[in-house]
Amino acid sequence: MNALIKLELTRALRNKKFLFFSVLYPSLLFLIFGGTAGANEKVTGSGLTVATYLMVSMASFGALTAVLMGNSERIAKERENGWVRQLRLTPLPGRGYVLAKTAGAAVVSLPSIIMVFLVAAAVKDVRLDAWQWLALTGVIWAGSLVFAALGVAIGYLASGDAVRPITMIIYFGMSLLGGLWMPSTTFPQWLQDIAEWLPTHAYAALGRAIEQSQAPSAQDIAILAVSFVLFAGGAAWLYRKDTLKA
Repeated sequence: MNALIKLELTRALRNKKFLFFSVLYPSLLFLIFGGTAGANEKVTGSGLTVATYLMVSMASFGALTAVLMGNSERIAKERENGWVRQLRLTPLPGRGYVLAKTAGAAVVSLPSIIMVFLVAAAVKDVRLDAWQWLALTGVIWAGSLVFAALGVAIGYLASGDAVRPITMIIYFGMSLLGGLWMPSTTFPQWLQDIAEWLPTHAYAALGRAIEQSQAPSAQDIAILAVSFVLFAGGAAWLYRKDTLKA
């Protein structure tokens, strides 16, 4: 299993094209969405300025992009080209495969998070305490593992032709409804009630709690924990199910 993890890390770092877009894309969106906002303009109902609110949103979105889009499509291609069939000949357990894919995706997500933070600090003059920067990086990076596991599950659930549209629907749907593109406080109340239970909403909420020096919500932590168990467990089950087809 350790050998596979090392291989996944190497492959992730060698994919220069994907790294380029996954690192720069969220930073550009941060500049576009927050470009016209004043330095002291606040997001209604959050107590945060537009810049600090968007910084967490785009860092979370960037990590989501790196781990979800990369994992699902890569796994679908591996199933088609026979790489997964080769892994079936080894004693690798399903959880080992999921862990390796999750670890490889996590490496890609970290540069995306850091780039958004650097742009926010340099261009929009976002200032936080040192512990907040460190805590934000750690929380957003660790939280991306939830969606890395989801990417593995989608890669095994969908065929090579269907994986991209399915991933895009989930990717954009969870980003929009989870409040990563716009504050969920602008949604109708019934939609806000739904958004509060999405893992993307809980994911960004942890970062915003750190920005406000507040304790994270127990509900948000529980939603992410349950989501990770479901996604990782589903991914491992789909891997074993696919193995039985051989």
